[in-house]
Amino acid sequence: MRHDTPHWTPSPANPTKPEHSPPGADPDQPAQLRRILRLFRPYRGRLALVGLLVAASALVSVASPFLLREILDTAIPERRTGLLSLLALGMIAAAVVTSVFGVLQTLISTTVGQRVMHDLRTAVYDRLQRMPLAFFTRTRTGEVQSRIANDIGGMQATVTSTATSLVSNLTSVVATVVAMLALDWRLTVVSLLLLPLFVWISRRVGRERKRITSQRQKQMAAMSAMVTESLSVSGILLGRTMGRSDSLTRDFARESERLVGLEVRSSMAGRWRMSTIGIVMAAMPALIYWAAGMVLDSGGPSVSLGTLVAFVSLQQGLFRPAVGLLSTGVDIQTSLALFQRIFEYLDLPIDITEPAEPVRLEKVRGEVRFDRVDFTYGKEPSTNGSSTNGSSTDEAGAQGSSAKGSQLTLSGIDLTVPAGGSLAVVGPTGSGKTTLSYLVPRLYDVTGGRILIDGVDVRDLDFDTLSRAVGVVSQETYLFHASVADNLRFAKPDARDEELVAAARAAQIHDHIASLPEGYDTLVGERGYRFSGGEKQRLAIARTILRDPPVLILDEATSALDTRTEHAVQQAVDTLSAGRTTITIAHRLSTVRDADQIVVLDGGRVAERGSHEELLARGGRYAALVRRDESLAPVAPAG
Repeated sequence: MRHDTPHWTPSPANPTKPEHSPPGADPDQPAQLRRILRLFRPYRGRLALVGLLVAASALVSVASPFLLREILDTAIPERRTGLLSLLALGMIAAAVVTSVFGVLQTLISTTVGQRVMHDLRTAVYDRLQRMPLAFFTRTRTGEVQSRIANDIGGMQATVTSTATSLVSNLTSVVATVVAMLALDWRLTVVSLLLLPLFVWISRRVGRERKRITSQRQKQMAAMSAMVTESLSVSGILLGRTMGRSDSLTRDFARESERLVGLEVRSSMAGRWRMSTIGIVMAAMPALIYWAAGMVLDSGGPSVSLGTLVAFVSLQQGLFRPAVGLLSTGVDIQTSLALFQRIFEYLDLPIDITEPAEPVRLEKVRGEVRFDRVDFTYGKEPSTNGSSTNGSSTDEAGAQGSSAKGSQLTLSGIDLTVPAGGSLAVVGPTGSGKTTLSYLVPRLYDVTGGRILIDGVDVRDLDFDTLSRAVGVVSQETYLFHASVADNLRFAKPDARDEELVAAARAAQIHDHIASLPEGYDTLVGERGYRFSGGEKQRLAIARTILRDPPVLILDEATSALDTRTEHAVQQAVDTLSAGRTTITIAHRLSTVRDADQIVVLDGGRVAERGSHEELLARGGRYAALVRRDESLAPVAPAG
């Protein structure tokens, strides 16, 4: 057991990389770029339109220097005012058309970029929804939130403007260079001599920013995890009751200080080198004038004033797209770090999937059979080695010890619960009780053997059938920060108000809800903290009643309640269990005396089975558990 102070800093050994690096989680750059480009494939029609607008805008913009040359070399010297007016209007029209095209291409490209971000967010969320339960017991919630919010949010500028910027700047550079060659190829060669140096500098800057960006996102994930944990209701209660509020603030300040340094480094990475490019490009007109003068002084062919001014205008026009093109390359390098973090999540393996041709049961009777079931907690993919969600069940220790595959958590379980029958599972802490209940709704898949509902392996059922067939009420009730009605309707979105009331009455909670100022519209607070433990349990039971599953899993639903509250909740449980196949995971044996069959688990195996009276008469493990339970009854914990 560790006794050090809780700390939110990620492990330095690549904390955000999955323990099992999925295929493609660390791809080479060309493969990663191809994958990024595939994200834009559904919008290629709009991108083609952007390309046309960009090309038209570039062609129109390079026409202005040629119009300027005609003004300086022809219209003004020859005093042709009509021609001068037309050329001036042409320059104004070119500016207007370029601006209009720019607005249109920005609108389209931004829309495409936002759709790509929406697709990424949805894909990551969908992937996480299908991850096994073990992933969430080993991954910090803040880390998950950071991937969706910070990483995808950090790509906004890249995906919304990079494609347009790349095409626009590339088209402008090509069109401008062609125009410069048409004016004077010698001056063009002088202008482009330093281009390879600029490309080399921008690539160096891009690699540096990519490395810093990866470090910055990991630090942001660490801060997000700390905020999620320490500023939740549970975190605030723990921090204040332990007198650690000041310590937590200092921890957060240290994390924030690290982020400050990374943000500054990210902002300044390559700034001096890119400034050098800007200085050189700004000095290019002087170099062009000097080169033209030297050519003329050496007896070479002269360059007209109009050509020289038009060329310098083009050369200056080349500066913006050229620097933009180099900056785009830097941005792409930087964004690769963000895309890689997102692709790590998208590439996580999904262990629990529907079969190619799933079985759908229109009506489930509810017979549950465990056929030689074995199970062990394998090492699940995770993005953070430490578990902060942690299981609160009696199998928490079993998960950790068996993760290495050293022993089976469950072994050779053969049980049958007839439709409408009841099974109670008891045993010491770590015996595998909760694990057994997790296997029925496929929160985990069995390692060996089968679990069947109405004779069909649960792995062959479609997810909708399975979710309709099996309902779970656990010790830790989760309620959303929403109204009572919304929490109940999570089980049945189209439920009428009358159905909500009926379910609440059956769960012995309607009178309390009705006494609240806002009734069923009352906000329950984060994780239901406006309600007591017993009230939250009865809300969970009402939610399950609304769902109306034929198979019911009760996972120590009353173990943390005082005797009086337990009695009220037990009445609701009895109402819920009536006519359903019920599997009860029990800590207090007084709640399972009337079960049709009681099974004692020990070390993951069935040690005893029978009715309450039969097992008491046998005087074995169950009888010993009953004696212990009765001796502890006077000091049962308060709810």
